[in-house]
Amino acid sequence: MSDQSSDASSRPEAPPEPGGAVDSAADAGSGAGSEAPRPEPGSPGRAKAAGKPTRASTQVPPQQSGPDVPKVPSYLQPPPPADVWRRPGRHQPIGVLSRLRSPSPPAIGPATLWAVLATALLSALLLGDGLGVNLLIVAVAAAVGAFFAARSAGRRLRPWTAVWAVGGLALLLIPALREAGWPVFLAVVSALALGSLALHGSRSWPGVLLGSLGLFPSVAAGVRWGWRGVRDRADDTRGRVRTVVRSTAVAVVLLVVFGTLFASADAAFADLLGSLTPDVSVGDSPWRVFLFALGLVGALAAAYSAAAPVRWDGITVRPGKARNRAEWALPLIVLNLLFAAFITLQLVVLLGGYDKVLDETGLLPAEYARQGFWQLLWATLLTLLVIALALRWAPRGGPRDRVLVRSVLGALCVLTLVVVASALRRMDLYVDAFGLTRLRISVAAVELWLGVVLILILAAGVFGARLLPRAIAVSAAVGVLAFGLISPDGLIAEQNVERYSSDRTIDLEYLKELSADAVPALDRLPEPLRSCVLEKFRSDLALMDTPWYSSSWGEVRARDILEEHPVQDRGTDCRGLGTETDERDGYEEEDSYDPY
Repeated sequence: MSDQSSDASSRPEAPPEPGGAVDSAADAGSGAGSEAPRPEPGSPGRAKAAGKPTRASTQVPPQQSGPDVPKVPSYLQPPPPADVWRRPGRHQPIGVLSRLRSPSPPAIGPATLWAVLATALLSALLLGDGLGVNLLIVAVAAAVGAFFAARSAGRRLRPWTAVWAVGGLALLLIPALREAGWPVFLAVVSALALGSLALHGSRSWPGVLLGSLGLFPSVAAGVRWGWRGVRDRADDTRGRVRTVVRSTAVAVVLLVVFGTLFASADAAFADLLGSLTPDVSVGDSPWRVFLFALGLVGALAAAYSAAAPVRWDGITVRPGKARNRAEWALPLIVLNLLFAAFITLQLVVLLGGYDKVLDETGLLPAEYARQGFWQLLWATLLTLLVIALALRWAPRGGPRDRVLVRSVLGALCVLTLVVVASALRRMDLYVDAFGLTRLRISVAAVELWLGVVLILILAAGVFGARLLPRAIAVSAAVGVLAFGLISPDGLIAEQNVERYSSDRTIDLEYLKELSADAVPALDRLPEPLRSCVLEKFRSDLALMDTPWYSSSWGEVRARDILEEHPVQDRGTDCRGLGTETDERDGYEEEDSYDPY
């Protein structure tokens, strides 16, 4: 007996049969502490197992049962713990963002955490009183956090990333320079779009269009990423957190104590300290808390996007079905002929037939200009849509097809540029007749930018369209930046003042609705017009007590002008003064209010 057991123990163990792993796993799950011995071939145990089962063999304890007979069928076994939330037989769906986003970034670093915290604090302290240079300060702090996050993820600074980032920060100079709200709004929205492009690095049409909105999908993921980083660094074994808290508390106490002493000792220092220190009160605490949360979430989303960007370029748009040459070119050639006929008439007008056209149509100059501008603007927009659709279904058979596409669409772009010039000329005529307004300067700027887009499309037809999406995005950002730098409210006021000096017509009620950017131009009006129009600006600026970080240069300049040249109290002299009727040269508006 002992010899047989020793021989069995000295022999090498036989390889497991199929299904042995499953059976052993079932045995382990049933609480067996050791494996059951496997009977050798030819042994009595093997023969006994092959024969008729006896009563003793059917009552074998669980730990001695053979591995070939599973106690629980496989289809009744519970799923593994890792698949507890997954339905059997189905794969977990993968979303579009999961497919396009880069791999999970490394844990958030301490530099990124401090930059995010600084962004949140600056948002709560500076953004509650309005927009000015404070928005640029907050954006720089968020950009620093995104830079550290991108560097920790191994991303390098590329030229186009630098272009988008510098352009976005440059656009945030507009709130620091201009008081008017409408160019500031355009600048802030454009800065957010360029910042998102800098974080994601898009280059195709879907990438540029969707990449400008790319911060929103990173909000929830960024918050989770930041929370995990804070939780992982919550271990205070070395006392670093306590050291930072103690140092910060001591610094704050010293600043408060000695700052209060110096402020009470010198009134000039007290004024300087009051102008530099953010005005935080208990009443606006909920608003400050909201700004803190907004800055925190925004900075985390920007940092997470920099570390794990969404590759929007992965979205591909399939080209349309290619048409044959005749089917594709015939409608476009007819459209080119129509454009050519219209432009021929415009050239006749520009070369001296303007009076003849007016005599034949029975229209006045201002009415002719107003009637045509909007139609030409829509014609330009529809032409761009036609070009996009034509490129989608253009023939793609070979070199001859490329020459045909470039020739037909190039001619259409050139003819459309002449239409843009005609529309701008009509706007110039209308402004000379009725003055410049916000709507008129806005639509003229849009028409001018559409002309730039047409020039870029022509360049893409010659040099290739690889850079066209990014070039159009850059042109839009440059247009918004230039629109804010020229100070549209100041330009409107200046044009109306010059117009008053020539024909003595001015609309003071409309000029009163402009922002403080118009004060330098309105200051050149003669009395009593100057005092009548600037009285409203003086009362508005007196009610505005904004700190330095939320005051624009336009507001500061207007205050200085009104302090150097005080407004006189004209009283009843301003009644009915400067009210402009829309009746000139026999042309009378049907409605007294003209939004155009």
